[in-house]
Amino acid sequence: MRKAIIAVAALAFILLSGVMPGAHAAEQLSIEAFYGNFRGAGIARSDASDYFGLTLRDFDVTVKPEGAGISISWTTVLRQGGDPDNPDVRRKSNSLSLVPSDMPGVYRAVNSGDALAGQPVAWAYVHGYTLTMHSLVVLDDGSYVMQTYNRTLSDMGMQLEFISVQNGETVRRVEGRLTKHAN
Repeated sequence: MRKAIIAVAALAFILLSGVMPGAHAAEQLSIEAFYGNFRGAGIARSDASDYFGLTLRDFDVTVKPEGAGISISWTTVLRQGGDPDNPDVRRKSNSLSLVPSDMPGVYRAVNSGDALAGQPVAWAYVHGYTLTMHSLVVLDDGSYVMQTYNRTLSDMGMQLEFISVQNGETVRRVEGRLTKHAN
């Protein structure tokens, strides 16, 4: 248990003191700069974190060209619940194909649906060193869930920030650091 606490504290320090591209903030990267496979780890925080602690996660993100657009695939391995020395492990994988929209630099998910029919609407764009992807779902009662993935390139690889907002309230935030393993 003590090793897990030390590992979480060390990872939190690395994430909070990480290198962000400051001198190049005005530079605009192309989508091609994000191509590759990135792997790393991070921590998740939610309202329950105050009571149950932070949870560790492993990440694998692949961005590649697909037709006239791009494909983004990601896997998250969650370690939470169960015995603190032997937590439950779950794997979640997603993939999204995006094509250029009528708006310059904005990509629309191929399978975007009707938000008012409970189907996700997703889009992505590059701003500076960050590839941002949003996914919006309107629930049956009219409330909504917006998920945002910010993937920021730096000299160290990629910084990942995931934010889940439900009706204007942040319900989960995940931060991680990834290194590039392949193009």
